[in-house]
Amino acid sequence: MALYLKKELENGATIAVWKVEETEEELKNLSSIPSDEMEEISLYRSENTRRQKLAVRALLNELFEEKVYLCHHDNGKPYLENCISDISITHTDGYVAIILHDEEGIGIDIESLDRDFSAVEKKALSEDEIEDLDDDTKNEQLAIYWCAKEAIFKLMSPSAVDFAEQIEVEKFSPKGEGELEATFVQKDGREMEFDLEYLVFDRHVLVWTVGYDNAD
Repeated sequence: MALYLKKELENGATIAVWKVEETEEELKNLSSIPSDEMEEISLYRSENTRRQKLAVRALLNELFEEKVYLCHHDNGKPYLENCISDISITHTDGYVAIILHDEEGIGIDIESLDRDFSAVEKKALSEDEIEDLDDDTKNEQLAIYWCAKEAIFKLMSPSAVDFAEQIEVEKFSPKGEGELEATFVQKDGREMEFDLEYLVFDRHVLVWTVGYDNAD
């Protein structure tokens, strides 16, 4: 399938999505991965996981004229070794997506709407967020809540976060695409405000955020 979607945002970020339909061998040919990265990918037992990892490299190969090297910090956050762009990565069985920005911190997350998100209500939502749920669109709302909180978590990269207590997403009505507002409360009480965007396509939800504002 190759590149499924590419968006250049007004804030300077680039979002790209790859629909993973190729075989493992086809993805290897598309991604031209250095041997050390290929060795790392080969250690994953799951073929789906290997294909997702390869698709991320293929997507980077599509976006950059020169080869970039994907690495990870000790906390698992990805970075590009030979490029100034910050990067965030997300994947499901059917898609991988990345967001890039040269100056701001970023976060992105994708989920399939065919997944049951009922557990998210209990473990990741505040009382106010639960009250805002609509029975008619509940699973989609939960998916968007989850993706939004994951995107913020990826940007902040803390060691641990209580999604229900520390990340509050303002009330919204799910549509095909839209904007969200959220607040992250650090353990010392300081607050940061986030603007997020989301897109619904092919029974999937994609949410991303770029930078933040100090609320204090």
